[in-house]
Amino acid sequence: MSVRTRTLRVLAGAVSALALALSFGSASASAAPADAKTGKSEKTGKSEKTVTSGWNNWSCRPSAAHSQPVVLMHGTFGNSWDNWLVLAPYLVKRGYCVYSLDYGQKAGVPLFNGLGPIEKSAQQLSAFVDKVRKSTGAEKVDLVGHSQGGGPLPRYYLNFLDGAAKVGKLVGIAPDNHGTTVSGMSRLVDTVPGARKVFSLTLPGVEDQLVGSEFLKKLNSKPDTVPGVEYTVISTKYDEIATPYKSQQLSGPDVRNVVLQDLCKLDISEHAAIGTIDRVAFHEVANALDPAHATPTTCRSAVS
Repeated sequence: MSVRTRTLRVLAGAVSALALALSFGSASASAAPADAKTGKSEKTGKSEKTVTSGWNNWSCRPSAAHSQPVVLMHGTFGNSWDNWLVLAPYLVKRGYCVYSLDYGQKAGVPLFNGLGPIEKSAQQLSAFVDKVRKSTGAEKVDLVGHSQGGGPLPRYYLNFLDGAAKVGKLVGIAPDNHGTTVSGMSRLVDTVPGARKVFSLTLPGVEDQLVGSEFLKKLNSKPDTVPGVEYTVISTKYDEIATPYKSQQLSGPDVRNVVLQDLCKLDISEHAAIGTIDRVAFHEVANALDPAHATPTTCRSAVS
């Protein structure tokens, strides 16, 4: 076997391993309600205004108690419904107008999003925020995101696309704010000549998040925060994707960094679970969105 062939095989293995790790870490649901996928009524086949359990309801009007709509942003390899089958109804039940978007689509790849360049995904977020503001009449929205959707994506929007004037709060759930090593897999990629280039061409949204990427150099050349936005970061010590987990934390004014196990030592959620099913984390999201009515988050929050 030639050196070139061995190198290509190692490169293919590294790319496949990292993509698989991110896929398992971010994608969460194998099936969705029919109307979640199509936005159509199962009975009539016609388009409906309300999609999946009350969220993405474009006739929703914010209440005085919750005047800012909530925009949810999925993680890498996720989409607008699989990440939010628990959290979106949880927030709707609490009286919020809730919306979610798909971003970072790749041609020919259905359902798995968050793969395109983050700079372009941020433009999609910007357009979606404007759509929500126009529909609801709200001056600002609150952003809640998982992984890429809670860190580099919204931070780029706030810092480089004038999003700060349109956002009140950013809540990041397991956000890879300063890049990720993916439990050391990024170092494997860096040992293979040309691996970074392959990622940038095939999965630019993935390469953007690896420690040392050109995107992260640009993003983190700015302060972690922008004036006027309140930040909450919710992390788990058992995160195996956005690693090391402490790199998720932000520095600056109006920042609250929360570690899940400081609230509930029994919680063993990892990267996927904290953003998709963990009600202890979701209780802390609710506290972050409405700090004036916050209640203590404990292990009991998992069943409340």
